[in-house]
Amino acid sequence: MSKQEEAGLILKLYELRRDETMRKARNWFIVEFHPNSLEDYTNAMFSENSAYLRMVATYWEMAAALVNNGAIDLKLFDETNGEHFVVFAKLEPLLPAIRAEHGEQVLRNLEKLIEDTPKSRQRVEFVRERMKAIRTRFVARQATTV
Repeated sequence: MSKQEEAGLILKLYELRRDETMRKARNWFIVEFHPNSLEDYTNAMFSENSAYLRMVATYWEMAAALVNNGAIDLKLFDETNGEHFVVFAKLEPLLPAIRAEHGEQVLRNLEKLIEDTPKSRQRVEFVRERMKAIRTRFVARQATTV
């Protein structure tokens, strides 16, 4: 695949992320979804936010599959994306339980992409710390609106 075709795929992925429903799903996932257990994940999967959870997870799984299968160069993808680290950082601690419950294939492409990305462990830990700060702000904001 040519570099221009890869760039076209990157731009298409960006265009998909701009979809109004996808933006709402991504916002919910980042700001409101803070799973600590398989129960939290499963409850979200069967809640009014089910479509949001599935939309975000499958979007990044699809994007990761494009990279893992050579349609997009890892370096190019890494230089133009970062949100997939948020998805992985939130779900990685739960992956063994999620996979036992929902299937071994869950987020395998995303996991491989993260593993293949330089300095991924440091980035995952950095993102986890940022997510803790976001959750603290979200909880504090919710407490003041009640």
